Amino acid sequence: MNSPLWQYLSFLLYPFALLYGLVLWVRNRLYDAGMLTSVEFSVPTIAVGNLSVGGTGKTPHVEYLIRLLKDRYRVATLSRGYNRKTKGFQLAAAKTTAADIGDEPMQFHLKYPDITVCVGEERMLAVPQLMSDRPDTEVILLDDAFQHRSIKPGLNLMVTDYSRLFTRDHVVPVGRLREGRKGYHRADGIIVSKCPAGLSVAEKENIRKEINPLPHQELYFTTLRYGVPADMLTGEPVLIPENAKLLVACGIARPEPLVQHLRQRHGNVSLLSFPDHYYYNRNDLEKIQLELGHMDGDGPAYIVTTEKDAVRLNLLRDIIANMQLPFTVIPVEVAFLFGEAPAFDRFVTRYTENALLAANEDPAGT
Repeated sequence: MNSPLWQYLSFLLYPFALLYGLVLWVRNRLYDAGMLTSVEFSVPTIAVGNLSVGGTGKTPHVEYLIRLLKDRYRVATLSRGYNRKTKGFQLAAAKTTAADIGDEPMQFHLKYPDITVCVGEERMLAVPQLMSDRPDTEVILLDDAFQHRSIKPGLNLMVTDYSRLFTRDHVVPVGRLREGRKGYHRADGIIVSKCPAGLSVAEKENIRKEINPLPHQELYFTTLRYGVPADMLTGEPVLIPENAKLLVACGIARPEPLVQHLRQRHGNVSLLSFPDHYYYNRNDLEKIQLELGHMDGDGPAYIVTTEKDAVRLNLLRDIIANMQLPFTVIPVEVAFLFGEAPAFDRFVTRYTENALLAANEDPAGT
């Protein structure tokens, strides 16, 4: 946003950003000085988060870690459960819905039923509760926990969006940063996400220089890889023809990469965007149906949405079936660029193995 109006608004909002940034700076200094306490647990804990308010592609990176670790260790994910209808600690079970634990944890629960999924606003209290309920847990993935400094994770991974690197952003309300840029110092690993698949080595090196990782930090680059579309109600694969009419209906922070992906393959793509983590109602479904009906073209019509949206839309499953809305889900995964996947895997598994060894040597630890 470089319009004169936005520049004027930024000027007006800048004092508020300075004040907010100062408050967070003081808070972080208190944690760094030990005046505010961070609890460290003996069980291996890997935090995945970001400096910005959302849209960096954090969720598929958590899923990458789940796939990497779940066949070797008993894995649990712990999230806040943003925008859920419940409070306190919740452990995902057979009848759990997105309303109980939030959309992203529900997505983990559905895709990886062999791991433990739980939510809790107070992570410092939720970890002991998790270990009490699931004492065989060997590694905990802390989802969106970069700013939750009441817990000191064993491994801290920070994700930053290629199209809006934290080095070029500002603290809210002027920008999208939750804290000042120097917060990246806490990261053990930095992941530049949503990169173009053909990112050049020269641009990679320019970004490395711009971020300037500290000696203890590893830097990685990932891109999004979209999977085979599937019918939301049946789970069956869907072959979408090139002449199809596609209405992208989703409530995520940044739908642009998905829209761009579809427009590279289909000429007729429209977007109907809802707020991030939005819970749909019947009126929304009628609006979606109307928008789809207004699209030009003779090809078959599809409503394309994300996995995160699908777990929320599933609360209206019977209505969707009765309205015969052709919802199609596009799965997404991350892929590491420049052959970095083996190095990242070693980085994570080496930490996990060493942390488990230390925990076994000191079983009475916190």
